[in-house]
Amino acid sequence: MLSNMQVGTRKDIKTLAKQKRITVNDKLVQSAATHIDPKHDVVKVDGNQVEYLENITLMMHKPRGFLSSTKDPSGPTVMDLVPDDLALFDFSIAGRLDKDATGLLILTTDGKLVHDVISPNKDVYKTYDVITEKPVDNADALLKPMQLYDAHDRLYDVKTPQLIEVEGHFVRLAICEGKFHQVKRMFEAIGHKVKTLKRIKIHNLELDPKLAEGEVKVLNDDDIALLVKK
Repeated sequence: MLSNMQVGTRKDIKTLAKQKRITVNDKLVQSAATHIDPKHDVVKVDGNQVEYLENITLMMHKPRGFLSSTKDPSGPTVMDLVPDDLALFDFSIAGRLDKDATGLLILTTDGKLVHDVISPNKDVYKTYDVITEKPVDNADALLKPMQLYDAHDRLYDVKTPQLIEVEGHFVRLAICEGKFHQVKRMFEAIGHKVKTLKRIKIHNLELDPKLAEGEVKVLNDDDIALLVKK
């Protein structure tokens, strides 16, 4: 359990046990082979409780200039923003954002959750605030049949977006695919260049307004339930 929660390697855990630094339900444990119930037993290392989590899911308020990738030699990634005590986990990104885009990003160790969020077949809509270079007087064109190229230059039919609000240079809309530069390309197709793009919502989970750019928070089960379409 302790190695799964990134306290250390199995060898490290054996050493901690021999050094009398681990307790289970406030009783000293000197064998790393001790069996526990991680959902009910209280495990502490050096007096600090280590909570077992089957999966960890983070909400991030992504700033501009960071790649939505766990590793990339070409520039800083969103993993550079994750606190050290969480960065040890093997996160995947559920729905990437462009380097210059901001807003709601989900990092999780739960592979099923990633699939449930990003699969086009799940119809999970992601909501974006868009600011364009010139006023949008033809937003209804976004609702007409449209074809775009994905990252592999394959043509696909865009599922009809939800047009939520239009006012001058500002448009709020929701899409369910989230393919390569999709929002920008949709606006380019109707003659508009996007200046700023911010994701504010995935399905029913909204970006926490208290979360500053670059900050993360661990989501609870109720939060995660808002991400997935039932």
